[in-house]
Amino acid sequence: MVDRKILFQKSEKIKMLITDIDGVMTDTGVYYSSIGEELKRFSIRDGMGVERLRTLVSVKTGIITGENSLIVSRRAEKLGIEELHLGIKNKADILKQICKKRNLSPEEIAYIGDDTNDIDIIKLVGMSAAPNDAMPEVKAIVDFVTENRGGNGAFRDFCELIIFMKTNKDIYE
Repeated sequence: MVDRKILFQKSEKIKMLITDIDGVMTDTGVYYSSIGEELKRFSIRDGMGVERLRTLVSVKTGIITGENSLIVSRRAEKLGIEELHLGIKNKADILKQICKKRNLSPEEIAYIGDDTNDIDIIKLVGMSAAPNDAMPEVKAIVDFVTENRGGNGAFRDFCELIIFMKTNKDIYE
């Protein structure tokens, strides 16, 4: 994990936070019936993190996930997520598209992910995090490991870190 002074420097540039879904905003569980995916459990606190980022520090949010789920689409719509990318196998390519579309550099994007398919994008962004129950190889390369597990406030932990860093810049100036 990076020291706090570097986190302050990195967070100062952040304009968008992008997240994976399964293992970050959910607990990696999914409930299936005979007709397919039925339920995913989301933390209401994570949803409040989206709102707090938007209103307190004007940071936009996005989702890039390998899953193609109507449930995720509905959650993103309810939260007002600005970028939603479902069924993505190469997250780094989507990051480049988002940067071009929104006129952002990768340094201006934060990302939180939990599994090996997140490693490439984590290496590209300006600030990164993983839930405390993420795969060890992911936790080893991120800037911040959250206190909470995926689906249990991990996303909110990262939101609150960014909010704190952006609203308390004078601590390390």
